Amino acid sequence: MLFERPSTGERAVLVHVDFSSRDDCEDPREFEELVVSAGGVPVAFLTGRRAAPDPQFFIGTGKLEEIRQTIADQQAELVLFNHALRPSQERNLERELKCRVLDRTGLILDIFAQRARTYEGKLQVELAQLQHMSTRLVRGWTHLERQKGGIGLRGPGETQLETDRRLLRERIKSINARLDKVRVQRKQAGRARQRAELPSISLVGYTNAGKSTLFNAITQADVYAADQLFATLDPTLRRVKIPELGPVLLADTVGFIRHLPHKLVEAFRATLEQVTDADLLLHVVDCAAEERDTNIYHVINVLEEIGADNVPRLDVFNKIDLPGMSPRIDRDEQGRPVRVWVSAREHKGLDLIAQAIAELLGRDIIAGDILLEPSKGRLRARLYAAGAVISEALRDDGSALLSIKMPALDFQRLATSEQLSAEALLRH
Repeated sequence: MLFERPSTGERAVLVHVDFSSRDDCEDPREFEELVVSAGGVPVAFLTGRRAAPDPQFFIGTGKLEEIRQTIADQQAELVLFNHALRPSQERNLERELKCRVLDRTGLILDIFAQRARTYEGKLQVELAQLQHMSTRLVRGWTHLERQKGGIGLRGPGETQLETDRRLLRERIKSINARLDKVRVQRKQAGRARQRAELPSISLVGYTNAGKSTLFNAITQADVYAADQLFATLDPTLRRVKIPELGPVLLADTVGFIRHLPHKLVEAFRATLEQVTDADLLLHVVDCAAEERDTNIYHVINVLEEIGADNVPRLDVFNKIDLPGMSPRIDRDEQGRPVRVWVSAREHKGLDLIAQAIAELLGRDIIAGDILLEPSKGRLRARLYAAGAVISEALRDDGSALLSIKMPALDFQRLATSEQLSAEALLRH
């Protein structure tokens, strides 16, 4: 990675301002959780109210002096704003406060940098960081804003700042080229899954809603799950067999958050294709959260931004650990499942999730008996590989009577690839 973080936590002063001109403000409690997730040590939380941000410092001179005094009293090393700051505002604040200043976007980027584990994830985080840094590069280089000079340093007249900007552009171009290769590989893998006739399901939801815990409960996997924001960054895929439907591919994806930085959405486009290409989205919701409805609203906004708002969605209301709540399925007027209430931690209601998935993805399920001659051994093997065979009875002449159940489209594809008629097979 290009950016290294200190291994220990940093003493940070947190700043949150409510603006009367804005209806959709950030959540101060969530901001504090973000800071702790990043490894910061909050030593003070300053709040205030303004009609609108100050163009120069974002805050007023009185609040600026209060922050300066708090830094001195608490021996803080960092000031974090629960807002998006302009590059000029960051520079002005750092000059006045004599310490590092970071906005909400930079904080989220830092958390993503810590969480990335795969090659693709690290590339995507670095791309987002570089794009964010490119607008703030002048910071720290003002003393070099002149042409190089001196023995061995005389060159074509490029300033140090111009050199750094050029290097950043070249690095961004290189990362984009690598991510393009990742996208090609992902599409090839998607085509392979289609040939294997596996429906794909993606878990989406607000960060810390319990997606990874639910993923582990359904798949018996051991994906990292923790009570912190953005515990999962890199997508994980597992093959799962759903009763009454057959095998599906289940993906655990990165959590969303309100006002997810646009640079991150763009950088994680390759990973988020896992969501846009899914046959069904399981939208995991922390039903016990005070901001439940607001979180749902922000997740849907992100889905719209990445072009996944038209993908069929099943809401999974997780964390029904409160007394008086029990697993259930809510349905619409047509009887289709729209919401399932579960507890992933206590493994309650998982069978209802499987039932709802089977109903939503198995509307065009075929079920019946087919008779296969001994020469159709390859078709028999493929039916078993697809998890479609319920039972089998062998006859004296070597033929096999198979009782099958699978999506009609998959059965049609399978029969066509074997140059057979699906209707004729079912008539046997």
